[in-house]
Amino acid sequence: MGTRTLHVTNTLTRQLEAVQTQEPDHLRFYSCGPTVYSYAHIGNFRTFLTADLVVRVAEAIGWKVSYVSNITDVGHLTQDDVADAGGEDKMEKALHSKEGEQFQNVWDLARHYANAFIDDWDRLRLKRPLVWPRATEHMREQIEAVEKLIESDHAYVTPTGVYFRLSSFPDHGKLSGNRDKEQLKVAVRDVVQDDNKEHPGDFALWKLDDKHLMQWYSPWGWGFPGWHIECSVMAMKYLGETLDLHAGGEDLVFPHHESEIAQSECLTGHEFCPYWIHTRFLQVNGEKMSKSKGNWYTVRDLVDGRGVDPVALRYALISVPYGKPNNFTDQTLKDAARNVERMREARSVAESASAAQVAGEDVVGGRLVELYDKALDAMCEDLNTAVALAQALEGAKLIRESLTDGGSADSAKASLLFLDQIDALLGIAPPVETAAEALAEAEPVVEGKPIAEWIALRTSAKASKDFATADQIRQTLDAAGIELRDTPDGVIWKRKTSM
Repeated sequence: MGTRTLHVTNTLTRQLEAVQTQEPDHLRFYSCGPTVYSYAHIGNFRTFLTADLVVRVAEAIGWKVSYVSNITDVGHLTQDDVADAGGEDKMEKALHSKEGEQFQNVWDLARHYANAFIDDWDRLRLKRPLVWPRATEHMREQIEAVEKLIESDHAYVTPTGVYFRLSSFPDHGKLSGNRDKEQLKVAVRDVVQDDNKEHPGDFALWKLDDKHLMQWYSPWGWGFPGWHIECSVMAMKYLGETLDLHAGGEDLVFPHHESEIAQSECLTGHEFCPYWIHTRFLQVNGEKMSKSKGNWYTVRDLVDGRGVDPVALRYALISVPYGKPNNFTDQTLKDAARNVERMREARSVAESASAAQVAGEDVVGGRLVELYDKALDAMCEDLNTAVALAQALEGAKLIRESLTDGGSADSAKASLLFLDQIDALLGIAPPVETAAEALAEAEPVVEGKPIAEWIALRTSAKASKDFATADQIRQTLDAAGIELRDTPDGVIWKRKTSM
């Protein structure tokens, strides 16, 4: 493992490069997290899963990982695709929406959606960061950073806020390629309403607004921070002045990450981050996700509302490498569910063989080592999940074919090791659920009876050889969208996968 390294397509250079860490075998990694004004959608989670895979690969090759991902709970404005965002604060707008009526104030709203985000994160089996810093909890550091930028003449104060002076940083645009200052001027002419700005492309570090629902006192008056300064401050607080790798969605390249670079490098006088990766958008049925089109899905829409296995959802979201658009469809989700079931079946037969403790030759270990090595090599080469998942499925097939009718304890040990390694690398081969664990989930009621009671009746009917009744129970549950599966650990129920 020591000879491997992580290669990524670096947005900064437009080239595939080996990540060279400042400290040997220690990755300082920052990935932009959510703005918690609503439930994060599955497109957001495709980006978060890219970061999760970076962490998993780095750990698999023996690196220490210091991983930070922020939670933005103030300052992200609705018109965020221009150099200096305008519009309403997304948090404040959410409070005034129909969904926001359930909250007493914007702080409760932020807390609710941040907690929901973490719940969804855990259900998709993402590894937790070293720290989840929140913008509202780092206000002093942001104010101090703005003061320093003013003192060094990289920022200036106007009656409406503090702005970063774009002309003070000649390298602005090196990440996105958007270096034409006149284009920036055109891009922001309709949203920036401050005639005191030196250039329309200058972006806000602090917004002066004593009527904003979330505000703090600063040397310039009551207001709130700009969206960009938050990430610079929090990243450097926990990872140091220079990061090794920074990640986010492709929509963040400009202006957010471009602005992060400018203000960070003006604060420190040296490079902020040498390697950047950006995840392409997720489409649904070939179209951009949109609430008006009815193809906007959150994790809880699919997992809670439609019974989708969260591991299958994870599989579907990582099935296409991050650098390519991923088209999320009902078929890809069904395929993912079948593949995750194959992984679970492989673990089940391996555990059964392990419990039997039969002496004999290991007939699978050598081949499984080869398959894992190929999977890890693929992930080291720009997170090629398509190849890595194919190796995982090939290994699961080998295990099922070799151990279903019994196998040696050594073969079982090698099989379980392979599945554990694949799960650590990709997160798609979890331990087998027992019937009790499966039934501990939120349990639906069918025709007045909980699922556990239907399973008990069916088990009793089968024991009495009343197969007609057993079949009728299965059909009743099937019509209600519940699928029963007989496993070595008992009967497991699952909601049918459907979008």
